[in-house]
Amino acid sequence: MLKLSVDQIIQKINNQDTFEAVSDDYSFTIKIDDYVHYACGAVHDGHQFRSELWENCLHSTYERWFEEDPATKEMVRTHPIIIAGMDSRFEYDLNRPPEGAIYEDAWGKQLWRDPLPEAMKQKSLQKHHNFYKVVHALMSKLEELFGVCVVYDMHSYNWRRWDREVPTWNLGTSNIDNERFGEDVELWRSMLEKMELPNGIVSTSKINDTFQGNGYFLKFITQNFKNTLVLATEIKKVYCDELNQIMYPEVVKAVERSLRTDVKKHADAFYTKHKS
Repeated sequence: MLKLSVDQIIQKINNQDTFEAVSDDYSFTIKIDDYVHYACGAVHDGHQFRSELWENCLHSTYERWFEEDPATKEMVRTHPIIIAGMDSRFEYDLNRPPEGAIYEDAWGKQLWRDPLPEAMKQKSLQKHHNFYKVVHALMSKLEELFGVCVVYDMHSYNWRRWDREVPTWNLGTSNIDNERFGEDVELWRSMLEKMELPNGIVSTSKINDTFQGNGYFLKFITQNFKNTLVLATEIKKVYCDELNQIMYPEVVKAVERSLRTDVKKHADAFYTKHKS
């Protein structure tokens, strides 16, 4: 893996180079093993939280972990194109627009003991800006090469805060062109529903049940690239004990094994249908 500046990463994308890199500020990673008609994103995978913020933060490490999406990058690790955040959403949220990316409070609890200095905000917002510069370059290249493409926007959610039965998988579609891509969404939903999981976990999947797909990653790509479908794909945290902070690696592995084939199968069907 290389350590590269944002400009160097963009140059490699523009040159159609294959590479794996971490940004030189260690805020995100990108891997391109091959230029294909689909990509995977895991914007909330990161847990880093820079030390100058520690004393001022009222949320514990566990509270931050609880709201992050651990292992979402691991679930799609074998695919040719992956971009993933390394920093915690509690520093800045890549799935929110710049003006709302830095929390004042989080899930009903004040985040900062004292108001965050503007210089610290700007340091975080620069990382947010850099990430989306790379996303824009990447999607520009993929649409240039293939005409159409699909992005699997991987997330997870905490199911124990719901007082009703919730699906293993939720697809958020309120901000995509459902008239054009509705069949592709339904195909993805039906594939996820067939996933075999260990420990007696039954894989169910619904559309706009727990979340509606209002994230900035999806909106940014959808608004800037009219021939790209972004599938906001949320897995219920059946792959960990969210109350005791214990990961279930056998479940993570089972999800990864299924997505290894299902993502490509779905992406190929999408491309065959829409490439003309």
